[in-house]
Amino acid sequence: MAVEDKYISYRIYLVAFAIFLMAIGIAVKLTNIQWVDGDYYRKLAKERTVRNFVIPANKGNIYSADGSLLATSIPNYEIRFDALAPKAETFEKNVGALADSLATVLTKPSSYYQNELRKARANNNRYYLISRNLSYTDYIKIKNFPLFKLGAYKGGIIVEQKTVREHPIGKIAERTIGYERKFSNGTSDGKGIEWAYRKYLNGKDGKILKQKIAKGQWKPIRDVNEVDPQDGYDVISTIDVYIQDIAHHALLKQLEEYEADHGCVVVMETETGQVKAIANLGRANDGSYYETTNYAVAESHEPGSTFKLVDLMAILEDKVADTSTVYNTFGGEIRYSGKVVRDSHKGGYGKISLARGFELSSNTVMVQAVYNNYKDNPSRFVDHVNDWGLNKKLHMDFEGEGRPHIPQPTDKSWSNISLPWMAFGYGVSVTPMQTLTFYNAVANNGVMVKPQFISEIKEWNNTIVKIDKEVINPRVCSPETIKKIKAVLANVVKKGTASKLYSKDFSMAGKTGTAQVNYGKRDGTKMYYASSFVGYFPADHPKYSCIVVVHKPSTAKGDFYGAGVAGPVFKRIAQKIFTDVPSTNEIKNLNNKIPKQENNYNAYYANLQKKKSGIPNVKGMPGMDAIALLENLGFAVRTKGMGRVKSQALVADQERMNKATITLELL
Repeated sequence: MAVEDKYISYRIYLVAFAIFLMAIGIAVKLTNIQWVDGDYYRKLAKERTVRNFVIPANKGNIYSADGSLLATSIPNYEIRFDALAPKAETFEKNVGALADSLATVLTKPSSYYQNELRKARANNNRYYLISRNLSYTDYIKIKNFPLFKLGAYKGGIIVEQKTVREHPIGKIAERTIGYERKFSNGTSDGKGIEWAYRKYLNGKDGKILKQKIAKGQWKPIRDVNEVDPQDGYDVISTIDVYIQDIAHHALLKQLEEYEADHGCVVVMETETGQVKAIANLGRANDGSYYETTNYAVAESHEPGSTFKLVDLMAILEDKVADTSTVYNTFGGEIRYSGKVVRDSHKGGYGKISLARGFELSSNTVMVQAVYNNYKDNPSRFVDHVNDWGLNKKLHMDFEGEGRPHIPQPTDKSWSNISLPWMAFGYGVSVTPMQTLTFYNAVANNGVMVKPQFISEIKEWNNTIVKIDKEVINPRVCSPETIKKIKAVLANVVKKGTASKLYSKDFSMAGKTGTAQVNYGKRDGTKMYYASSFVGYFPADHPKYSCIVVVHKPSTAKGDFYGAGVAGPVFKRIAQKIFTDVPSTNEIKNLNNKIPKQENNYNAYYANLQKKKSGIPNVKGMPGMDAIALLENLGFAVRTKGMGRVKSQALVADQERMNKATITLELL
């Protein structure tokens, strides 16, 4: 018995000792948590219960030169349903009325929604999709429907909001307006104005400190933000919506008629270099055309005969020949190092002057004029090309600008045919925007200006940055040379290759170009034609310069030359700008030529305007978004204060009797 008691005592001591060791371990651990690792665990606890949330800044708008809204951010809503949140009695009482209400806003019948809601509850679905891509107005309506108006916990409504970028005028100039695309890893990329001016448009996000409460919900700790968001600035572009509409549809019509692969057109204000219109259309698999690549800026290719202006300017400036100098076309064919240079007109033109050779776009005349005068010193000719900036990029704000190529006599690839081939626009490569900039310098009396897409950056009505014109070259050549070149360019339209475009009622000047693309390639790519026309109008007092390039027009249509394919686009633009200018800047049915590109945003608001309740409820929206939305619907807007919309009211406006005016009170 004594032995057994002694054994029990040993076990009690052992257990007591183990408990003692555990107590020491706990004490050590508590000490470490409190003193050694205390800062770490306090930080971890705070991160799990208190967190900084990002308050997205409102992105600035992009406007046209005439005040039209080109790009804006609007709230976009997704509504889901937690089918287990409402009590059974509450659900049964409201499900029918909710289904009826949903049918009035969404596209399906009441019976469909009632079946789906009941199915979601039976399947314990806590995240059933009601609708996505809803406008602010529809969101407010649905939020106040039966059952949903009881809130998230009692009614089961789940609302997810995001901001989407919309183009109120549709797809026109979409590639130039561009986009910014953000990825989940924090990186981003983009194109056009949106990307180039993102540091102004995006603003700065704010921060608000929130504490975690029951059911995974978070509430603000303070009434003020840790960091207030700073809204983005508005960007005012140089684009004129009316001219853009003309250019877009003129190009589209010709691309469709000639079943071309792609094309571009740019209209630029002569004196300032401000781009008033830019259209870039590529052909889709179904035969329709849409804005794809910014060909005018990105596509560097052989220009063909439009490059002959370089020849004429260099020759006249160096005084090695004059416009009256006579050349023999030798039956329309001449050889250099065994390679043939031909005129498009079979049999040539006999003996003609340099000016007439330019007007008729004679390859034999222009090649002789360049080769005979610069063969012993080709650097003299190429230096002119370099001085005029055609050997380097324009360094515009847009990414993806095409790289030009001008052969240099010091290059290993320079050969005996390099100079004569340059003379009629082969072996060189420039972008349409570079060619236009060069021709615009002639129209601008020798002053070369950089193409400009943005005129200013604004915060509401305050100008933050004013972007003035940038002179690339104050004098590309002498006034005497400019005078002679202008006369020759005018004669190209009057009696040269573009004589079919001539109108005694309206003057134009310019040059046709037809280039064979991919000739001599052995990689299987087929040769095709690129037709172009570049010039300015009116010829006597140039207001605008313009370039049109059409790639791969169908030869089955019977014409692939610049005068017949690209020239009519130029003429249509010029005549419409100066003969059909509207009294207002309102454009109706802007996209009626391309119905496949109809914007859902436009369609929604077009229908909204027809309703009696056509004024959307913008309460709670950021002021900038509310103003953009209402102005896009045709309302005049007046504001009081800054921040989000507290109230709105439709008022009489004696200053604008023809336009409804809405006053917004902001806080």
